[in-house]
Amino acid sequence: MERKKLELLIQRIFRETEGNQVILEKEDGELKKLQMFETPLVGIQDADDPLFSDLKRPEAAGPWHCSPKEWLSDAVTVISLFFPISEEAKRSNRTEPETPSPEWLYCRIEGNEFLRAFIGNLRDCLIEEGYPSCAPMLNERFKTFMNQKPDSDAGTPVYGSMWSERHVAYLCGLGTFGLSKGIITRKGMAGRFCSLVTTLHTETDIRPYKGLYDYCIRCGKCIERCPVHAISEDGKEHAPCHNWLLHVKEQYAPRLGCGKCQTAVPCESKIPLGG
Repeated sequence: MERKKLELLIQRIFRETEGNQVILEKEDGELKKLQMFETPLVGIQDADDPLFSDLKRPEAAGPWHCSPKEWLSDAVTVISLFFPISEEAKRSNRTEPETPSPEWLYCRIEGNEFLRAFIGNLRDCLIEEGYPSCAPMLNERFKTFMNQKPDSDAGTPVYGSMWSERHVAYLCGLGTFGLSKGIITRKGMAGRFCSLVTTLHTETDIRPYKGLYDYCIRCGKCIERCPVHAISEDGKEHAPCHNWLLHVKEQYAPRLGCGKCQTAVPCESKIPLGG
């Protein structure tokens, strides 16, 4: 399938997948319609790219991270997608760093349900076209580890998963990491990722960077924005961030989220100058 045809297919499925628009209730009781995501950016890489194997290194995603062909034995291509959060939702979360906006919380929870529906629809469409495909986040083998041991041989508990959407996005050419460990794309950092592996052969992307942090200007704004000081010049500590999200969930259940390090920062919606 030609790259252009694939991108048009992705755009059509994005428009047709239900759930991107939600109704939320404002503090004054007024109902408000919110579109959570804009049209996704697409990054494509060869499933045999050797860097996928490198993700198993302890200093990368970890040895529990599965390669594309561990998800789909005859995988040819990896497709990664970045869904920029809408301007309205980003603007709502640019306030002081203690309180996440309702709009942002919806993008995290209802947004995740939309992304799962979207990537499932894309997977099924490719399968119908004759290209076996697998979306790891929907696969029954997929696991996340939140201060847990991936297996009995693991040393200390870790924060990670068997398929890191951020690391995959980096390999697919969508962007590089920032100090907050998010990915800075040409549409910025404020957004969500999902991906799939497929037997479809199409044009891949050349990564326009060489270093993990090429787009980060280390301005320190995300450090200032973090409500629990989980970010420093050395990077991000996952434990305090995770504990903060659990605290937020106690207040806003069933929703949780924060996103302060992704909003009101130079990399919110673009690659910052000098990055």
